[in-house]
Amino acid sequence: MTLQFSPERLVTPPKFVAGPSPPASPESCPALVLNADYRPLSYYPLSLWSWQDAVRAVFMDRVNIIAEYDRAVSSPSFSMRLPSVVSLKTYVKPARTPAFTRFNVFLRDRFTCQYCGAHEELTFDHVIPRSKGGLTTWENVVAACSPCNLRKADRMPHEIDMLPFQPPYAPSVQDLHRNGRLFPPNYLHQSWFDYLYWDSELEP
Repeated sequence: MTLQFSPERLVTPPKFVAGPSPPASPESCPALVLNADYRPLSYYPLSLWSWQDAVRAVFMDRVNIIAEYDRAVSSPSFSMRLPSVVSLKTYVKPARTPAFTRFNVFLRDRFTCQYCGAHEELTFDHVIPRSKGGLTTWENVVAACSPCNLRKADRMPHEIDMLPFQPPYAPSVQDLHRNGRLFPPNYLHQSWFDYLYWDSELEP
């Protein structure tokens, strides 16, 4: 199948923004985006571009094509196979420390309520309530389901015997990447596996 593309619509290079993303599907032909060191820019969500963004980046000489789909894209003046894996030509230095966001708190805690283990209706809870001087920091905020959050209310953990499974902490970028590998997307193209290490067995 050949798709249509208009090179004249190239305006700006695509950007990858960390955060929740819609599920990938084989029909949409997304491209896995690697840094210049051939590592994914992000594991969760997995760093993916639409085929349109990937082709634009190729035309703007921002990426190298590492692998391709069988499907092609064409315009009146050119034809090319769609990239399935691309690598940036310029290395993007990863952030030294993760941003303190609700999403990253959930990722640190593996999208699990730290009081009961539930995965639904997640919000976040101040271990030491704000009414008792607790701060909104990595070290005092945990993922919690709504029922546990309501049950704990503004009480101290020892008052209601609700201690988090793990003490809250400020994660490193590596911590979040490691946790992100536990949540692979619903679709993984065969050409991506050489660059992903979801469940790879280590050699003795």
